[in-house]
Amino acid sequence: MWARASLVCVVGAVLALVSAVRGGGLLIVVGGLAGLAVAGVGVWWALAYRGPVRALGALLVLAAPVAVIVLYTGHGLWGPALLAMALWWAALGCARSALRRTRPPRGVRAERRRPPRRPFLIMNPASGGGKVARFHLVERAERLGARVILLPSGAGADVTALARRAVADGADLLGVAGGDGTQALVAAVAAEHGLPFLVISAGTRNHFAMDLGLDRKDPSRCLDALTDGEEIRVDLGFVADRPFVNTASFGVYAEIVRSPRYRGDQAGTALDALPDLLLRGPAHRLDATADDTPLPSQQALLVSNNPYADTDLSATGRRLRLDRGALGVIGIRVDSAAQAARLAVLGAQAPGLTLLTARRVRVGSTAPTLAVAVDGEALTLPAPVVCTIRPRALRVLLPRHRPGAPPSRPRLNWRQIALLALGRPVPSE
Repeated sequence: MWARASLVCVVGAVLALVSAVRGGGLLIVVGGLAGLAVAGVGVWWALAYRGPVRALGALLVLAAPVAVIVLYTGHGLWGPALLAMALWWAALGCARSALRRTRPPRGVRAERRRPPRRPFLIMNPASGGGKVARFHLVERAERLGARVILLPSGAGADVTALARRAVADGADLLGVAGGDGTQALVAAVAAEHGLPFLVISAGTRNHFAMDLGLDRKDPSRCLDALTDGEEIRVDLGFVADRPFVNTASFGVYAEIVRSPRYRGDQAGTALDALPDLLLRGPAHRLDATADDTPLPSQQALLVSNNPYADTDLSATGRRLRLDRGALGVIGIRVDSAAQAARLAVLGAQAPGLTLLTARRVRVGSTAPTLAVAVDGEALTLPAPVVCTIRPRALRVLLPRHRPGAPPSRPRLNWRQIALLALGRPVPSE
């Protein structure tokens, strides 16, 4: 039903344009694409240049949609354009509903576990704007029998050494209330010793906790796993010998993150640094190899522990699974305003954007070292840098009752939609 409704909406959108041909139906399509392309050029100029060119780019970003609205209104095309857009968005929604019902996402198999006897938790009081104190995590964890260590303010605490010492003292579970960078370091120790790991969503963004389906609004609910928990196994990524649970970023973003000004002024630091980073020559680009696939002259490269959703550029905030045994790889190469316009119009199909998966990624450069942002933490590593993944290496203890991961949008496949509409079986991907 949903597949057929989707195709009906597609036909309706086409008919809305065809019916307006005499009044400028073609102008709706051309004008909309042109506005999108001009906005893409404006974004490139605003990011890659300074001074008057940056101001002109910002003006284009604002003026492009206004110009399209004026064009549609002046030619009396606003009605057909709105109708076609509404039908197209309805078609996308129906198509995703059809695919989601045909192949619902599979969750990682969980197994019930007895409560740990000697849990050891590391908590960062400064993480997430003070969530440890705000949700009384220390007091509640200690009531549940956990030993809690609070990290001192400022940098310098060796969480890996703390975790290893706890294991030597007989801890049978390791956990962290803090950012994803700290989570990864302690998770590696837990994986090394075959111990379960507890994620407490007390960081700022909590990407790992989100993909595990944990409660990010109330981190105290994560502690329920200490008394009523179940265990899953997930993969663990490594960049050189450094573990990561989310991403390792190379290139533009990594260079920005390692600036001393970044923590205090993220937007200002990025705008100041981007022109030098985006316009520098090929000698300063990244040359990567994902398994056997070469990725030459990349400006930015994102390697993730399992691939992020790749339906479009805006859907890279969620991983559908954490146990596929594969790294996600996103490479970006934009050399001009024209390429930026193509990226704006074509999205994931643009030649400047690469989306793939691999078991091993090698990142090289002509420089002796590479800037890397590992789960948001700035590092400098000797080149080349090799990223790998260890399938199902980490045991994660989760509360049995948890919100679950937010629903994701399935990747659109119009051939499958057509098969569903005809009542035919859809081949598995």
